[in-house]
Amino acid sequence: MSQTTSLATLAMVNLDAPDPGALADFYSAVLGWPVVHRQAEYAMISSGTEGAAPIGFGLAEGYQAPEWSPDAGAGKRFHLDFSVDDPDAATARCVELGATKPEFQPGGDRWTVVLDPAGHPFCLCKRS
Repeated sequence: MSQTTSLATLAMVNLDAPDPGALADFYSAVLGWPVVHRQAEYAMISSGTEGAAPIGFGLAEGYQAPEWSPDAGAGKRFHLDFSVDDPDAATARCVELGATKPEFQPGGDRWTVVLDPAGHPFCLCKRS
C-alpha cells in the first residue's frame, strides 16, 4: 500500500472511567506523564511532546468494566499497548499502583495483559 496524505491525525485517546482523576493518576504513574487537567468529570495526562496524543479520562455514570475473557463470544474491544524493558517488573509495579493481572494471558512470553483500576485491559510488551 502506498503512503498517502492522511485524512486525520489522532488528537487524543479517551477512556470512560468511574473516577477520572484516579485513573489519570494511575496512568500518570505508569507512563511518567503529568496530569495536565483535572476536574470531577474529566482528567487528562500528556507527554508534552508535540504531536503525541494525550490520554483523557471521562466520567461515565454507571460505568462497567469491559469483560476480559478467553470466551470468544465476549467480544474484543480496543486496548493500549505499552513497551517496557522488563515486563515482569512493570507488571508488578502496575499491580502496586492498583492494577490487576488476570489469569487469562494469551500472549505467552510476548506480552502480559494487565487490567487498570477501572478494568480496562492493556498490554505490557517487551521493548525491542
